[in-house]
Amino acid sequence: MDLAGIVLFFRRLFRRKLVLFATLVLALIVVLAVLAPLVAPYSPTGMRVANRLKPPSGINWFGTDEFGRDVLSRIIYGGRASLGIGMAVVIASMLAGTTLGLLAGYFRTLDGIIMRMVDAMMSLPDILLAIFLVAVLGASAGNVVLALAIVYTPRVVRVVRGSTLVVRELPFVEAARTIGVSTWRILTRHILLNVASPILVQATFIFAYAVLAEAGLSFLGAGVPPEIPTWGTMIATGQQYADQAVWVVLFPGLAIVLSALCLQLLGDGLRDMLDPKLRKAL
Repeated sequence: MDLAGIVLFFRRLFRRKLVLFATLVLALIVVLAVLAPLVAPYSPTGMRVANRLKPPSGINWFGTDEFGRDVLSRIIYGGRASLGIGMAVVIASMLAGTTLGLLAGYFRTLDGIIMRMVDAMMSLPDILLAIFLVAVLGASAGNVVLALAIVYTPRVVRVVRGSTLVVRELPFVEAARTIGVSTWRILTRHILLNVASPILVQATFIFAYAVLAEAGLSFLGAGVPPEIPTWGTMIATGQQYADQAVWVVLFPGLAIVLSALCLQLLGDGLRDMLDPKLRKAL
């Protein structure tokens, strides 16, 4: 895609002001998380017990927690872990789901085997399966990523498999088979490029799901260890003080909701823009 094509892509994507606003907010959250050591006013682990549970003020904009730690600084640093886990889940689930989906959609002999496994996994509630996997693997950031990637891979498999079933019957794929193009080249150059749009849209949704799921696991004590600041662990440790210091759970909760909402809006915008029928409606 040349420069003009990229400009046209973003002009169509941001035609809806709500999508543009969501993208800007999400970009701000990501930038703050990446530049946390430079923009956070205090250390996320610096304890000042004398200032515990102080309300929001000019010194501590979001107040302090039960150990006197600055809530704003912990939210900024927590974004690194929460968004990092979400991105790792997206990458892992996309790689595994795309590979399995292509194989299931192109090779009829593998379709039944792969899809029965996918159906079995999707019959279980996501959060329960994630809790079971983390309980078996152990509570750590890496295991949370692995567990959530396993949970969300079947979603990608179904999307990619459905698109592959359509594309594999198109004339240009039949022509490639006829002239002896290798199966690997057909899968990667002919089919994968034509199913990239639904994969991209699914990635934004899984990112949002993963951020929410990580927070849920941490809140239940089955996720990232409490010493690692994430939005979920902040809510989990601060819930017992919520009646006297609501800000210790309010602001991390708002960070989770805002990030997930922006990702969902961005995913909706991409879906509407990449789908030919919906693009004409716009």
